[in-house]
Amino acid sequence: MHEIRATTEIDAPPEIVWRVLTAFDRYPEWNPFLTVVGRPNYGAHLVVEVRPPGRSAARFRPTVTAVERGRELRWLGHLFAPGLFDGEHRFALEPLNDGDRTRFVQSESFRGALAGPLARWLGPATERGFREMNGALKERAEAAARGELMEGIGADARTSDGGLAA
Repeated sequence: MHEIRATTEIDAPPEIVWRVLTAFDRYPEWNPFLTVVGRPNYGAHLVVEVRPPGRSAARFRPTVTAVERGRELRWLGHLFAPGLFDGEHRFALEPLNDGDRTRFVQSESFRGALAGPLARWLGPATERGFREMNGALKERAEAAARGELMEGIGADARTSDGGLAA
């Protein structure tokens, strides 16, 4: 298994970070790395376009495998067929300072027959993309926490147990 990870601390509560993160329809306004079509609901099929800096964009159709409101969003995608090159993308939110701040971790774990060579080839650009997205998420969530965003930070999502996530 090969993993890429980027972490940032955000001066906003996890609920606000979650709402920005799961408002996929607003990604074109702020997200330099991902475009996502679909709903952040457990079992949902998404269309995700990844734009690593200096690389061509790639489109995947992953399935949402975990949703825990304010804590975690995860999806699993495959290149061509399961087992060849599988990527599990994860967003994790950890409350800091009694919930006033958030540690945000974005990661991707690669498995499959082509995981080693493709992860080495894609890894550096993907990690830069993670850092760029994390920085943009930080800016947007902190602006929302200050009350500077009046709309565009909320989206409904269903959790793994069927409950409402956002």
